[in-house]
Amino acid sequence: MRLHINIDHVATVRQARRTDEPDPVRAAVLAELGGADGITVHLREDRRHIQDRDVRLLMETVRTGVNLELAVSPVMASMGADLRPMTVTLVPEQREEITTEGGLDLASENAVGRVRDAVLLLREAGVRTSLFIDPSRADVSTAVAIGANAVELHTGAWAHQWRGAHGLPGAADELARLASAAAHGASLGLAVHAGHGLTYENVAPLAAIEDIEELNIGHSVVSRAVLVGMERAVAEMKDLILRSRH
Repeated sequence: MRLHINIDHVATVRQARRTDEPDPVRAAVLAELGGADGITVHLREDRRHIQDRDVRLLMETVRTGVNLELAVSPVMASMGADLRPMTVTLVPEQREEITTEGGLDLASENAVGRVRDAVLLLREAGVRTSLFIDPSRADVSTAVAIGANAVELHTGAWAHQWRGAHGLPGAADELARLASAAAHGASLGLAVHAGHGLTYENVAPLAAIEDIEELNIGHSVVSRAVLVGMERAVAEMKDLILRSRH
């Protein structure tokens, strides 16, 4: 299983003072030294944390690969096509949200059309595409029809249900839902990724799902890095994932 580290919140700390530190580009170097298999950043339309400068430098310096999260809009999709990262993950985005609250809307024809247009633009530029979706077999099937190369399953509900003493009553159901969506995606030839709200405490059961080949984790690792350093924080998460996998 691959571990991609989301370094958005390194930039969040920097932007709190509008200064030049901590530098997310330097954080990416340390994450790779700690064993990260890729670096994920979300270039939001409001530029609340990651900036254009960060993405350009990451494209030049990251040795593993950059997974660039972008909103479904012609402007952002065009940026992805110009930058040509390893992967562009299309995500829902709202200005008032603190963090991404769910997967893409793949229920309405208009929404699906916008996603399809973005995927086509990126595919023509030679960019691999992933869709951030809820763990629904129907949404997985729609992602295939749209032409995406991969899906990233939103694990926020699992993270919420897991909280407390060994999880709330719905925790087992959420884990089963994720496993079912992952198996469906793999059976259709999609690469299956997962992420959102994953921590050192709740990642193990998810990492054991064999059809999930990549996890994207940010806030928990960055929080741990404040105390022990980025390289060690990444290494500890990678070790947890690999032990759970085997």
